Amino acid sequence: MKNIYGMTYKNFEDYFINMGEKSFKATQVFEWLYEKRVTMFDEMTNIKKSVVLSLKKDFTMDPLKIIDIRKDKDVAKYLFELQDGEKVEAVLMHHDYGNSLCVSTQVGCNMGCKFCESGRLKKRRNLEVYEMVLQLLMIEEDFKGRISHVVLMGIGEPFDNYDNVMAFIDIINHPKGIAIGARHITISTCGVIPKIKEFMKEKRQVNLAISLHAPNDELRSRLMNINKVYPLHELIPVLKEYINLTHRRLTFEYIMLKGINDHEADAKELSMLLRGINCYVNLIPYNETSHIEYEKSSKEQILKFYDVLKKNKINVTIRKEFGGNVFAACGQLRSHHEEEK
Repeated sequence: MKNIYGMTYKNFEDYFINMGEKSFKATQVFEWLYEKRVTMFDEMTNIKKSVVLSLKKDFTMDPLKIIDIRKDKDVAKYLFELQDGEKVEAVLMHHDYGNSLCVSTQVGCNMGCKFCESGRLKKRRNLEVYEMVLQLLMIEEDFKGRISHVVLMGIGEPFDNYDNVMAFIDIINHPKGIAIGARHITISTCGVIPKIKEFMKEKRQVNLAISLHAPNDELRSRLMNINKVYPLHELIPVLKEYINLTHRRLTFEYIMLKGINDHEADAKELSMLLRGINCYVNLIPYNETSHIEYEKSSKEQILKFYDVLKKNKINVTIRKEFGGNVFAACGQLRSHHEEEK
């Protein structure tokens, strides 16, 4: 049986039409699931019993299992066990502008970025739509609040699970669904060019972030295997095409690695690479892990890098550090539990 939280509004319209019912029942079901947050079909009291029986026959409402929560100031990391025993993480961050959730899209990751813990544990499968939706619903239930922003930046490469990610966005963005505004949703990709091209044609208002982490092909190929397939010199023209077509500003994520990509010369080269592109750069202090030899750049070096970008008229921010005490880097808590077996 299919989990009901994997059904988009359009899926429900088709489902009801196919059974000879009116399509507006999709609105009723979405309201029960996402506004009233019922957890049993029999609680859907304004839907006739024959339809409720069909829903019970065709769908489950089974939740995921939260097996660990680590909390620190302004952050909480959740470890979920899926029905097949696999594990994924999500991170809740409390900002002054609202509550942001970083969602996983795959079990493991095949992109092989050298500094990333989740890539150390290879991809086992894509997450189903309901497994992404339930990360959000169950965390809202746990902290008794509402999530205002979603970033698909946890374990996995979202564009390697493209169709399920788009369906997930349809559900959380739908006004009768979780109703998170499109401009409060960000997809992060390491640069899967064919999927960026597909995504730009959909003309969604969703934000796009590019995991960059290096200012040239030589260094980026050393840090990120994806660059050997889709190198910077091919990626940047596609991103310019994306901006021209969508009129959306891009975010470039740049993890600061001590002695690797944090020199002032790197900042100057990055400024040249991004000159004239409607974007901003998010400098990210590295979350160190015991399995990977990279170290975090010093605050002084990050500020020097920041200053070079500013002087070259590149919009830049330094991401607030979250959760060094809660295994906050992608894949760290999952990895910790795998080792304890």
